[in-house]
Amino acid sequence: MTEYPITTATDSLPAGITTGPDRALWFAESGANKIGRMTTDGALTDFPIPTDNSFPSYITTGPDGALWFTEGSANKIGRITTSGHITEFPLPVADSFPQGIALGRDGALWFTEFYANKIGRITTSGRVTEYPVPTADSSPYRIAAGRDGNLWFTEEISGKIGRISLSGRITEFPLPTDVDFPFSITAGPGGMWFTAPGANAIGRITFAGQIKEFPLPTPDGGPDGITQGPDGHLWFAEQSGRIGKATPSGEITEFPVPDGANKLPFQITTGPDHNLWFTELFGNAIGRVQAHPRTGTVRSHPDRPVHHDQRHVPPLHLPIRPSAGAWALPGLHDFEGVTTRAAVNERRAE
Repeated sequence: MTEYPITTATDSLPAGITTGPDRALWFAESGANKIGRMTTDGALTDFPIPTDNSFPSYITTGPDGALWFTEGSANKIGRITTSGHITEFPLPVADSFPQGIALGRDGALWFTEFYANKIGRITTSGRVTEYPVPTADSSPYRIAAGRDGNLWFTEEISGKIGRISLSGRITEFPLPTDVDFPFSITAGPGGMWFTAPGANAIGRITFAGQIKEFPLPTPDGGPDGITQGPDGHLWFAEQSGRIGKATPSGEITEFPVPDGANKLPFQITTGPDHNLWFTELFGNAIGRVQAHPRTGTVRSHPDRPVHHDQRHVPPLHLPIRPSAGAWALPGLHDFEGVTTRAAVNERRAE
Protein backbone atom coordinates (compact mmCIF):
# COMPACT_ATOMS: atom_id res chain seq x y z
CA MET A 1 0.00 0.00 0.00
CA THR A 2 0.96 3.60 -0.64
CA GLU A 3 -0.74 6.60 0.93
CA TYR A 4 -0.82 10.13 -0.46
CA PRO A 5 -1.72 12.91 2.01
CA ILE A 6 -4.15 15.64 1.04
CA THR A 7 -1.90 18.65 1.54
CA THR A 8 -4.33 21.38 0.45
CA ALA A 9 -6.66 21.07 3.45
CA THR A 10 -6.80 19.60 6.93
CA ASP A 11 -9.73 17.39 7.86
CA SER A 12 -10.87 17.29 4.24
CA LEU A 13 -12.87 14.10 4.94
CA PRO A 14 -12.42 12.50 1.49
CA ALA A 15 -15.48 10.37 0.75
CA GLY A 16 -16.48 9.13 -2.72
CA ILE A 17 -13.79 8.43 -5.33
CA THR A 18 -13.80 7.49 -9.02
CA THR A 19 -11.56 7.36 -12.07
CA GLY A 20 -12.09 10.30 -14.39
CA PRO A 21 -11.97 10.46 -18.19
CA ASP A 22 -8.53 12.12 -17.90
CA ARG A 23 -7.07 9.01 -16.21
CA ALA A 24 -6.83 10.73 -12.82
CA LEU A 25 -8.58 9.95 -9.53
CA TRP A 26 -11.37 12.36 -8.60
CA PHE A 27 -12.85 12.49 -5.11
CA ALA A 28 -15.23 14.48 -2.94
CA GLU A 29 -13.68 16.39 -0.03
CA SER A 30 -16.76 16.51 2.18
CA GLY A 31 -15.07 18.43 4.97
CA ALA A 32 -13.22 20.97 2.79
CA ASN A 33 -16.12 21.64 0.39
CA LYS A 34 -13.96 20.81 -2.60
CA ILE A 35 -13.58 18.29 -5.40
CA GLY A 36 -10.10 16.79 -5.49
CA ARG A 37 -8.07 15.43 -8.39
CA MET A 38 -5.04 13.19 -7.93
CA THR A 39 -2.79 11.72 -10.59
CA THR A 40 -1.47 8.19 -10.22
CA ASP A 41 1.87 9.57 -9.03
CA GLY A 42 0.15 11.49 -6.21
CA ALA A 43 0.04 15.03 -7.65
CA LEU A 44 -2.96 16.81 -6.14
CA THR A 45 -5.22 19.62 -7.31
CA ASP A 46 -8.58 20.57 -5.84
CA PHE A 47 -11.40 22.89 -6.79
CA PRO A 48 -13.69 24.82 -4.38
CA ILE A 49 -17.43 24.28 -4.78
CA PRO A 50 -19.35 27.56 -5.28
CA THR A 51 -22.01 26.77 -2.65
CA ASP A 52 -20.66 27.03 0.90
CA ASN A 53 -20.96 23.97 3.14
CA SER A 54 -22.44 21.93 0.30
CA PHE A 55 -21.07 18.67 1.69
CA PRO A 56 -20.01 16.80 -1.46
CA SER A 57 -20.30 13.08 -0.89
CA TYR A 58 -20.08 10.79 -3.94
CA ILE A 59 -18.84 11.23 -7.48
CA THR A 60 -18.93 9.43 -10.82
CA THR A 61 -17.95 10.01 -14.45
CA GLY A 62 -20.73 11.19 -16.72
CA PRO A 63 -21.32 10.53 -20.43
CA ASP A 64 -20.24 14.08 -21.32
CA GLY A 65 -16.58 13.90 -20.30
CA ALA A 66 -17.27 15.58 -16.94
CA LEU A 67 -17.57 14.34 -13.35
CA TRP A 68 -20.91 14.48 -11.53
CA PHE A 69 -21.25 14.57 -7.74
CA THR A 70 -23.83 14.91 -4.99
CA GLU A 71 -24.03 17.86 -2.59
CA GLY A 72 -25.97 16.61 0.42
CA SER A 73 -26.35 19.78 2.48
CA ALA A 74 -26.77 22.06 -0.55
CA ASN A 75 -29.45 19.76 -1.98
CA LYS A 76 -27.81 19.92 -5.40
CA ILE A 77 -26.15 17.78 -8.03
CA GLY A 78 -22.80 19.15 -9.17
CA ARG A 79 -20.90 18.82 -12.43
CA ILE A 80 -17.18 19.50 -12.80
CA THR A 81 -15.17 19.47 -16.01
CA THR A 82 -11.66 18.05 -16.05
CA SER A 83 -10.40 21.64 -16.17
CA GLY A 84 -12.23 22.40 -12.90
CA HIS A 85 -15.30 24.36 -14.01
CA ILE A 86 -18.27 23.58 -11.72
CA THR A 87 -21.98 23.84 -12.47
CA GLU A 88 -24.67 23.09 -9.87
CA PHE A 89 -28.25 21.91 -10.34
CA PRO A 90 -30.72 22.33 -7.43
CA LEU A 91 -33.13 19.52 -6.65
CA PRO A 92 -36.90 20.13 -6.53
CA VAL A 93 -37.50 18.69 -3.05
CA ALA A 94 -35.94 20.53 -0.10
CA ASP A 95 -33.62 18.65 2.26
CA SER A 96 -33.56 15.53 0.10
CA PHE A 97 -29.85 15.01 0.93
CA PRO A 98 -28.56 13.36 -2.29
CA GLN A 99 -25.94 10.70 -1.67
CA GLY A 100 -24.95 7.95 -4.12
CA ILE A 101 -24.70 8.67 -7.85
CA ALA A 102 -24.12 6.48 -10.91
CA LEU A 103 -24.30 6.66 -14.69
CA GLY A 104 -27.19 4.76 -16.24
CA ARG A 105 -27.27 3.02 -19.60
CA ASP A 106 -29.65 5.75 -20.80
CA GLY A 107 -26.92 8.39 -20.52
CA ALA A 108 -28.47 10.05 -17.45
CA LEU A 109 -27.11 10.26 -13.91
CA TRP A 110 -29.11 8.41 -11.26
CA PHE A 111 -28.81 9.27 -7.58
CA THR A 112 -30.29 8.47 -4.18
CA GLU A 113 -32.16 10.96 -2.01
CA PHE A 114 -31.45 9.80 1.53
CA TYR A 115 -34.04 11.90 3.38
CA ALA A 116 -36.62 12.31 0.60
CA ASN A 117 -36.79 8.51 0.18
CA LYS A 118 -36.53 8.78 -3.59
CA ILE A 119 -34.36 7.82 -6.51
CA GLY A 120 -33.52 10.75 -8.75
CA ARG A 121 -32.51 10.99 -12.39
CA ILE A 122 -30.79 14.01 -13.94
CA THR A 123 -29.95 14.53 -17.58
CA THR A 124 -26.76 16.24 -18.68
CA SER A 125 -28.86 19.35 -19.37
CA GLY A 126 -30.02 19.39 -15.72
CA ARG A 127 -33.56 18.06 -16.01
CA VAL A 128 -34.52 16.13 -12.85
CA THR A 129 -37.08 13.34 -12.42
CA GLU A 130 -37.76 11.61 -9.10
CA TYR A 131 -39.23 8.22 -8.21
CA PRO A 132 -40.48 7.40 -4.66
CA VAL A 133 -39.13 4.25 -3.01
CA PRO A 134 -42.12 2.03 -2.03
CA THR A 135 -40.86 1.35 1.51
CA ALA A 136 -41.29 4.40 3.72
CA ASP A 137 -38.18 5.84 5.40
CA SER A 138 -35.95 3.30 3.66
CA SER A 139 -32.99 5.74 3.44
CA PRO A 140 -31.69 4.92 -0.06
CA TYR A 141 -27.94 5.33 0.13
CA ARG A 142 -25.64 4.13 -2.68
CA ILE A 143 -26.46 3.23 -6.27
CA ALA A 144 -24.75 1.42 -9.15
CA ALA A 145 -25.55 0.39 -12.71
CA GLY A 146 -26.11 -3.31 -13.28
CA ARG A 147 -25.17 -5.26 -16.36
CA ASP A 148 -28.87 -6.03 -16.77
CA GLY A 149 -29.51 -2.38 -17.72
CA ASN A 150 -31.14 -1.47 -14.39
CA LEU A 151 -29.86 0.63 -11.52
CA TRP A 152 -29.44 -1.09 -8.14
CA PHE A 153 -29.37 0.70 -4.81
CA THR A 154 -29.09 0.00 -1.09
CA GLU A 155 -31.76 0.91 1.46
CA GLU A 156 -29.77 1.44 4.63
CA ILE A 157 -32.55 1.53 7.20
CA SER A 158 -35.12 -0.83 5.69
CA GLY A 159 -32.47 -3.50 5.06
CA LYS A 160 -33.29 -4.03 1.39
CA ILE A 161 -31.66 -3.93 -2.02
CA GLY A 162 -33.65 -1.96 -4.57
CA ARG A 163 -33.73 -2.19 -8.34
CA ILE A 164 -35.04 0.58 -10.59
CA SER A 165 -35.60 0.25 -14.32
CA LEU A 166 -34.85 3.05 -16.74
CA SER A 167 -38.58 3.72 -16.86
CA GLY A 168 -38.66 4.23 -13.07
CA ARG A 169 -40.19 0.94 -11.91
CA ILE A 170 -38.81 -0.07 -8.51
CA THR A 171 -38.55 -3.60 -7.08
CA GLU A 172 -37.23 -4.28 -3.57
CA PHE A 173 -35.50 -7.38 -2.20
CA PRO A 174 -35.28 -7.82 1.61
CA LEU A 175 -32.00 -8.95 3.13
CA PRO A 176 -31.94 -11.76 5.73
CA THR A 177 -32.60 -9.30 8.57
CA ASP A 178 -33.58 -5.65 8.76
CA VAL A 179 -30.37 -4.85 10.66
CA ASP A 180 -27.97 -5.79 7.85
CA PHE A 181 -27.67 -2.05 7.02
CA PRO A 182 -26.57 -2.37 3.37
CA PHE A 183 -24.22 0.41 2.33
CA SER A 184 -22.29 0.29 -0.96
CA ILE A 185 -23.11 -1.66 -4.09
CA THR A 186 -21.32 -2.47 -7.35
CA ALA A 187 -21.64 -4.72 -10.39
CA GLY A 188 -19.66 -7.95 -10.24
CA PRO A 189 -19.65 -11.62 -11.18
CA GLY A 190 -23.12 -13.12 -10.96
CA GLY A 191 -25.03 -9.90 -10.28
CA MET A 192 -24.55 -7.04 -7.83
CA TRP A 193 -22.26 -7.10 -4.78
CA PHE A 194 -22.88 -5.03 -1.66
CA THR A 195 -21.49 -4.43 1.80
CA ALA A 196 -23.60 -5.18 4.88
CA PRO A 197 -21.87 -4.00 8.08
CA GLY A 198 -24.83 -5.00 10.22
CA ALA A 199 -24.10 -8.61 9.27
CA ASN A 200 -20.32 -7.97 9.12
CA ALA A 201 -20.44 -9.37 5.62
CA ILE A 202 -20.46 -8.64 1.96
CA GLY A 203 -23.29 -9.96 -0.16
CA ARG A 204 -24.27 -10.85 -3.69
CA ILE A 205 -27.69 -10.48 -5.25
CA THR A 206 -28.42 -12.02 -8.62
CA PHE A 207 -30.47 -10.15 -11.18
CA ALA A 208 -33.33 -12.48 -10.26
CA GLY A 209 -33.11 -11.35 -6.62
CA GLN A 210 -31.39 -14.33 -4.98
CA ILE A 211 -29.18 -13.19 -2.10
CA LYS A 212 -26.15 -14.77 -0.46
CA GLU A 213 -23.93 -13.19 2.19
CA PHE A 214 -20.28 -13.95 2.95
CA PRO A 215 -18.96 -13.16 6.45
CA LEU A 216 -15.78 -11.24 7.10
CA PRO A 217 -13.00 -13.11 8.92
CA THR A 218 -12.63 -10.48 11.64
CA PRO A 219 -15.46 -9.08 13.79
CA ASP A 220 -16.84 -5.56 13.41
CA GLY A 221 -15.01 -4.92 10.15
CA GLY A 222 -17.40 -2.20 9.05
CA PRO A 223 -17.29 -3.00 5.32
CA ASP A 224 -18.18 0.07 3.28
CA GLY A 225 -17.11 0.99 -0.26
CA ILE A 226 -16.87 -1.87 -2.78
CA THR A 227 -15.74 -2.20 -6.40
CA GLN A 228 -14.74 -4.88 -8.88
CA GLY A 229 -10.99 -4.88 -9.37
CA PRO A 230 -9.07 -5.45 -12.61
CA ASP A 231 -8.39 -8.99 -11.40
CA GLY A 232 -12.12 -9.84 -11.38
CA HIS A 233 -12.29 -9.95 -7.58
CA LEU A 234 -14.37 -7.65 -5.37
CA TRP A 235 -12.36 -5.17 -3.32
CA PHE A 236 -13.83 -3.29 -0.39
CA ALA A 237 -12.84 -0.83 2.31
CA GLU A 238 -13.34 -1.66 5.98
CA GLN A 239 -13.83 1.21 8.41
CA SER A 240 -12.02 -0.85 11.05
CA GLY A 241 -8.80 -0.29 9.09
CA ARG A 242 -8.45 -2.90 6.34
CA ILE A 243 -8.89 -3.42 2.64
CA GLY A 244 -10.70 -6.65 1.81
CA LYS A 245 -10.77 -8.82 -1.29
CA ALA A 246 -13.46 -11.38 -2.14
CA THR A 247 -13.26 -13.93 -4.90
CA PRO A 248 -16.37 -14.55 -7.03
CA SER A 249 -16.98 -17.64 -4.89
CA GLY A 250 -16.91 -15.58 -1.69
CA GLU A 251 -13.49 -16.36 -0.20
CA ILE A 252 -12.30 -13.27 1.63
CA THR A 253 -8.79 -11.99 2.35
CA GLU A 254 -8.04 -8.88 4.38
CA PHE A 255 -5.07 -6.52 4.16
CA PRO A 256 -4.37 -4.11 7.04
CA VAL A 257 -3.90 -0.41 6.35
CA PRO A 258 -1.09 1.01 8.54
CA ASP A 259 -2.77 2.60 11.56
CA GLY A 260 -5.96 1.99 9.62
CA ALA A 261 -8.44 2.10 12.50
CA ASN A 262 -7.60 5.78 13.01
CA LYS A 263 -7.77 6.57 9.29
CA LEU A 264 -11.09 4.87 8.49
CA PRO A 265 -10.85 3.49 4.93
CA PHE A 266 -14.11 4.52 3.31
CA GLN A 267 -14.65 4.32 -0.47
CA ILE A 268 -12.69 2.46 -3.14
CA THR A 269 -12.38 2.36 -6.92
CA THR A 270 -10.26 0.77 -9.64
CA GLY A 271 -7.74 3.28 -10.95
CA PRO A 272 -6.47 3.85 -14.47
CA ASP A 273 -3.21 2.14 -13.48
CA HIS A 274 -5.01 -1.14 -12.61
CA ASN A 275 -4.51 -0.60 -8.90
CA LEU A 276 -7.16 -0.04 -6.22
CA TRP A 277 -7.52 3.48 -4.82
CA PHE A 278 -9.38 4.33 -1.62
CA THR A 279 -10.24 7.31 0.54
CA GLU A 280 -9.24 7.61 4.19
CA LEU A 281 -12.07 9.58 5.76
CA PHE A 282 -10.16 10.45 8.94
CA GLY A 283 -6.65 9.95 7.52
CA ASN A 284 -6.87 12.99 5.23
CA ALA A 285 -5.28 10.90 2.51
CA ILE A 286 -5.85 8.79 -0.58
CA GLY A 287 -4.51 5.24 -0.49
CA ARG A 288 -3.40 2.92 -3.27
CA VAL A 289 -3.32 -0.87 -3.13
CA GLN A 290 -1.08 -2.76 -5.52
CA ALA A 291 -2.57 -6.22 -5.54
CA HIS A 292 -0.26 -9.20 -5.49
CA PRO A 293 -1.27 -12.88 -5.50
CA ARG A 294 -0.93 -15.08 -2.41
CA THR A 295 -0.75 -12.20 0.04
CA GLY A 296 -3.00 -11.14 2.85
CA THR A 297 -3.55 -11.79 6.53
CA VAL A 298 -6.82 -13.58 7.26
CA ARG A 299 -9.06 -15.74 5.11
CA SER A 300 -12.70 -16.65 5.43
CA HIS A 301 -14.36 -19.66 3.87
CA PRO A 302 -17.44 -18.77 1.78
CA ASP A 303 -19.56 -21.45 3.43
CA ARG A 304 -19.01 -20.13 6.94
CA PRO A 305 -22.42 -18.97 8.22
CA VAL A 306 -23.25 -15.34 8.74
CA HIS A 307 -24.22 -14.51 12.32
CA HIS A 308 -26.60 -11.59 12.68
CA ASP A 309 -26.29 -9.67 15.94
CA GLN A 310 -29.50 -7.76 16.59
CA ARG A 311 -27.59 -5.43 18.92
CA HIS A 312 -24.98 -4.51 16.34
CA VAL A 313 -24.93 -0.94 15.06
CA PRO A 314 -22.69 -0.39 12.03
CA PRO A 315 -19.76 1.94 12.72
CA LEU A 316 -20.31 5.63 12.10
CA HIS A 317 -23.43 5.14 10.00
CA LEU A 318 -26.43 6.55 11.80
CA PRO A 319 -29.26 8.36 10.00
CA ILE A 320 -29.13 11.50 12.11
CA ARG A 321 -29.79 14.90 10.60
CA PRO A 322 -26.94 17.37 11.11
CA SER A 323 -27.22 20.18 13.58
CA ALA A 324 -27.00 23.68 12.15
CA GLY A 325 -23.60 24.32 10.62
CA ALA A 326 -22.29 20.85 11.39
CA TRP A 327 -20.95 18.29 8.94
CA ALA A 328 -23.07 15.22 8.51
CA LEU A 329 -22.83 12.12 6.34
CA PRO A 330 -24.37 8.69 6.68
CA GLY A 331 -20.79 7.71 7.42
CA LEU A 332 -19.76 10.54 9.72
CA HIS A 333 -22.05 12.66 11.85
CA ASP A 334 -21.91 15.45 14.33
CA PHE A 335 -23.33 13.84 17.46
CA GLU A 336 -24.93 16.74 19.33
CA GLY A 337 -21.95 18.98 18.61
CA VAL A 338 -19.27 16.32 19.15
CA THR A 339 -16.96 16.31 16.14
CA THR A 340 -13.55 14.97 17.17
CA ARG A 341 -12.53 11.50 16.04
CA ALA A 342 -12.07 10.24 19.59
CA ALA A 343 -15.47 11.55 20.63
CA VAL A 344 -17.19 10.07 17.59
CA ASN A 345 -15.56 6.69 18.26
CA GLU A 346 -16.63 6.87 21.88
CA ARG A 347 -20.22 7.65 20.87
CA ARG A 348 -20.06 4.85 18.29
CA ALA A 349 -19.04 2.41 21.03
CA GLU A 350 -22.04 3.49 23.10
